[in-house]
Amino acid sequence: MRKKVVVIGGGTGLSVILKGLKTYPVDITAIVTVADDGGSSGILRKELDIPPPGDVRNVLVALAEVEPLVEELFQHRFASGDGLNGHSLGNLLLAGMTSITGDFQKGIATLSRVLNVHGNVLPAANKSIILHAEMEDGTHVSGESKIPLAGKKIKRVYLTPDEISPLPETLDALKSADLIVLGPGSLYTSILPNLLVPGIVEAIVSSKAKKAYICNVMTQAGETDEYTVSDHVQALLAHCKGEIVQSVLVNHQEMTEMALSRYKLEKAEQVVFDEEILKELGVSVIKDQFVVESNYKIRHDAIRVSEALLSLLEAEDESVNLR
Repeated sequence: MRKKVVVIGGGTGLSVILKGLKTYPVDITAIVTVADDGGSSGILRKELDIPPPGDVRNVLVALAEVEPLVEELFQHRFASGDGLNGHSLGNLLLAGMTSITGDFQKGIATLSRVLNVHGNVLPAANKSIILHAEMEDGTHVSGESKIPLAGKKIKRVYLTPDEISPLPETLDALKSADLIVLGPGSLYTSILPNLLVPGIVEAIVSSKAKKAYICNVMTQAGETDEYTVSDHVQALLAHCKGEIVQSVLVNHQEMTEMALSRYKLEKAEQVVFDEEILKELGVSVIKDQFVVESNYKIRHDAIRVSEALLSLLEAEDESVNLR
């Protein structure tokens, strides 16, 4: 029987990992944030009163089994045109299918069949949510896109409206999973918005699945400045009561000076690996050279990360060093 893997997050990092996982004989479910309020997604959620489609679009493409030209078409972003400028075709198709079916999740399911998606793609909630952050100085910032721009240290994030409900399919997927993976992706604006939907954490905690977190390689300006690996884990634990992280995947290699210099321009630096503190937190550590560099951009190595994740399905819950 194929193992069931549930991956939770949003953004580029999640898509990279899914491209690796889909090459293995596992059943994949991706649970995707609906907190985005910037760009094309922000415009569509405001004008059409639908959940933002951008992160879902990227995940659909990552799991699609179609010709590259179809992927390119789905990701095509219009650079001109009154009302079209800035929109991606995939976002418009998701918006159109939501209108046709009358339901965001049904729209996703329909497009999944068109794209021959390898797995299930589920929004964390079937309605738009608004992400807020309380800063260390007591101020509050509303809007996923505005939080990193505030330039302040984040104390906690929370959602509105109060009556958010998870999809039953999402809870079922978590309860029956063999492996639940958090990340990679923006800690406060891509991963935690999923976990803050009522019922999600409870389903993760009660699940018999192995639970892993893929830590980001680089810090994110305005969000995780100067964060170590353990800081990322502690932020997750502070927001989510119960055992949601048993293992953490950590990149254990130095980046090139050229790459680090490029990220320094974005006020980002390599996340410090503080292994001893992680062990004190009671999480096992999987460390390896988990990244690749291309054109001075740092990305997770999808295949190596996938292999490490799938090894958890066989290995005992203990600290593993793959090198």
